[in-house]
Amino acid sequence: MALQPAPYVRQAGQDWLLSCADTPAETRSLWDADELGAFPTGGHWTAGETSLARTMDAVKSIPPARRGPVLADCNQGIAWWLLPPTLTDELDDVCTITVRPRGWLLRCPPVLYPVRGRVWIERPDGSGRLTDPVLLGAALGPGGGPRLSTEAFG
Repeated sequence: MALQPAPYVRQAGQDWLLSCADTPAETRSLWDADELGAFPTGGHWTAGETSLARTMDAVKSIPPARRGPVLADCNQGIAWWLLPPTLTDELDDVCTITVRPRGWLLRCPPVLYPVRGRVWIERPDGSGRLTDPVLLGAALGPGGGPRLSTEAFG
């Protein structure tokens, strides 16, 4: 399998992210002005919000091939995991994450560079892959974090 060069993957991720915007041209204009674009949750993904510190531990616990995009606000110490829009109650018992409702706006920078303290910890790669909420719940729940074994997840 041939690997794509990093700039190609980053551009594919940015193209995918723009395809999730209600108004891609307006979002691109905002990015050109070093502003954040607004992406409503529910259509393409659901946003799970947790602390940046917990996110950094969870990122280490979930295998790279099973992680979807993760956005961080370094100024506020918050991060958002992009989860399937079909999410139901998989994370209801995990008190360290807040699942944002359908229509909530996630303000995102472009994939290619950070804006106003927001940066992609795990960039969209253009595939549409999202994080499995069961794996995220295990990583954020009691006994999760760096101690979570990834062997069971392939």
